[in-house]
Amino acid sequence: MTDTSTPLKFDGRAVINGERVAARDGQTFDCISPVDGRVLTQVARGGQADIDAAVAAGRAAFEDRRWSGMAPAQRKRVMIKFADQLLAHADELALTETLDMGKPVKYARSVDVNSAANCIRWYGEAVDKVYDEIAPTPSNSLALITREPVGVVGIIVPWNYPMIMAAWKIAPALAAGNSVVLKPSEKSPLTALRLAELALAAGIPPGVFNVVPGFGTEAGSPLALHMDVDCIAFTGSTRVGKQIHVMAGQSNLKRAWTELGGKSPNIVFADCPDLDRAVEAAVGSIFFNQGESCNAPSRLFVEASIKEAFLEKALKLVPNYQPANPLDKNTVMGAIVDKLQLDNVMRYIDLGKSEGAQLLAGGERALCDSGGCYVLPTIFDGVTPQMTIAREEIFGPVLAVQSFTDAVDVVKQANNSVYGLQAGVWTRDINKAHGVARALRAGTVHVNQYDEDDITVPFGGFKQSGVGRDKSLHAFDKYTETKTTWIRIDSPV
Repeated sequence: MTDTSTPLKFDGRAVINGERVAARDGQTFDCISPVDGRVLTQVARGGQADIDAAVAAGRAAFEDRRWSGMAPAQRKRVMIKFADQLLAHADELALTETLDMGKPVKYARSVDVNSAANCIRWYGEAVDKVYDEIAPTPSNSLALITREPVGVVGIIVPWNYPMIMAAWKIAPALAAGNSVVLKPSEKSPLTALRLAELALAAGIPPGVFNVVPGFGTEAGSPLALHMDVDCIAFTGSTRVGKQIHVMAGQSNLKRAWTELGGKSPNIVFADCPDLDRAVEAAVGSIFFNQGESCNAPSRLFVEASIKEAFLEKALKLVPNYQPANPLDKNTVMGAIVDKLQLDNVMRYIDLGKSEGAQLLAGGERALCDSGGCYVLPTIFDGVTPQMTIAREEIFGPVLAVQSFTDAVDVVKQANNSVYGLQAGVWTRDINKAHGVARALRAGTVHVNQYDEDDITVPFGGFKQSGVGRDKSLHAFDKYTETKTTWIRIDSPV
């Protein structure tokens, strides 16, 4: 159980070249908790000069090989210590995450801290087990195909899973031997700054892992445009992701990897093997993390013959997800990250109402006297494909329900989206399961469950859900260059 009784003191300064530093121009911004509106601390408002300093530190570390020159087994040992540091400070990190972005502390501890530590450990363990190749050549030649770190990696992560999203990117990048400059979201910068300190304590050399907080246009854009950054990895909105790709091309044609938006379809056929499980997954996955998940199954397609029974069961579960104080160990749905996002969620709810969807549950703000940002779990029925809530990513606890009668038609509806991040299929028919899963244009398809994957499989999307994959060994492809060395052998024997 996470101890929430001890007040924390936060340091909002950047971490550059192993030291805590203020922004070069002295500017700061308030870090406001969505739990109750309190100001947690002032955070360095990084800009071009701070990004320049962090990139220079990363480049110097890379060039003198203080990290990249270590044997993979040695880097592995340090990465494992880094993971251990997260677990040793688990309560502190969980409480920081909760205060910073509003998720329930029990999930911050059991999911976010553990997942981030596991990710860092996994890539540390993997790096000395990934082999290079030897190509088939004539007897007078030897062709080596090797991986090398790309150099300085810029990373920009969102506010919904600050630790996990950071870990998904920094872990393979660091394990491969790169230097990293991380720009966390201005809405949730605190755990990223703490991760940099824990990395130093674990033995990652100064300059290898730098963190510069700040706003997108002031710190994120300079990072994406920087001529001495070799690779940029971004998780966030599709709108900003497109700009990242443009900036990468406008500058030094750096590699650009993006994990972007989603409007994931969850398809429940009448022959679903366990209706209760399907209902629990549909409701639990859209309301988990207050609906602030890029892969949330926000479009629910239920076969017409079972829709009434499905919704009856779903509505009985809604009271279990009433928002409450995220610091309470029993809370399962916490606060929306800030007032701007709360207003955006309410805008979509109002659009659902005005465009003719039937509001079955929620649709209102909650805990208005708390000083925080809360909204009731919301379900709309009678949604049509043309409605805004069926097309656009809401990033809040809003479920849009549609019905269908034909498998071919529902696949067309599911694929009728600019996104292609994730999907779910519920059926006991193995032919239908395989056929629909293959037809869905999504990076991940879950069958008879939702979200039961782990670090061993890649994560990313089709279409405008991004370019490249996080997680699994495939992530190393983003942060390494492939080199061929062809050697002529004039053998005397």
